[in-house]
Amino acid sequence: MTHTRWWWVRHAPVTETGGRVYGATDPNACTDDGAAFRALDAMLPGRAQWVTSHLRRTGQTAAAIAAAGRRRIEPLREAALGEQDFGDWHGMAYDDIRALPVAHRFWLAPAAYRVPGGESFADLCRRAGAAIRRLTRRFAGCDIVCVAHGGTIRAALGVALDLEPERALRFSAANLSLTRIDHFDDADGESWHVVCANRQPIAPPGAGDSVAGKA
Repeated sequence: MTHTRWWWVRHAPVTETGGRVYGATDPNACTDDGAAFRALDAMLPGRAQWVTSHLRRTGQTAAAIAAAGRRRIEPLREAALGEQDFGDWHGMAYDDIRALPVAHRFWLAPAAYRVPGGESFADLCRRAGAAIRRLTRRFAGCDIVCVAHGGTIRAALGVALDLEPERALRFSAANLSLTRIDHFDDADGESWHVVCANRQPIAPPGAGDSVAGKA
């Protein structure tokens, strides 16, 4: 049996956009929370293949985790694991988008809705899903630490649980949270197992792991 372990980390918070939609644009992450990075480092395997998206906030987050744990990493950059392209909505306030007729209960729009000038969450699921399957084959039997985005992590959970994109939108992935998904492949076929989702490196008092909810 081949056992491959995906350790998904959502990038550190973005604070320079004034609370506006940034999606596929490329702002910086805020990596000032040293305690959170040290706690997250302790949750991750010592030896792993590191992967990030092509957007700088994922690379900055991976570098901050590595610095906290005195690791030397050489992440593979995968554009297919980037965040959803919100097209004409980039730079808009979240409250303004939620007031639109296409506003969605859990995220910004229904999964099949293609944002003008951008893409739908279903589009993201297709491109990210193909990359996840390809990398699972490439690094079969390894630990893969992937620093990515909320949308990408929802898509990964959708792959693991064989969910329609609309259902995958129900998952939450907080900044610096950990989602662990394992892949098994043997003579009887392949399967996925979700070990944890949205696990916080430093949880507030009384809080536990969450597997669903608003973004």
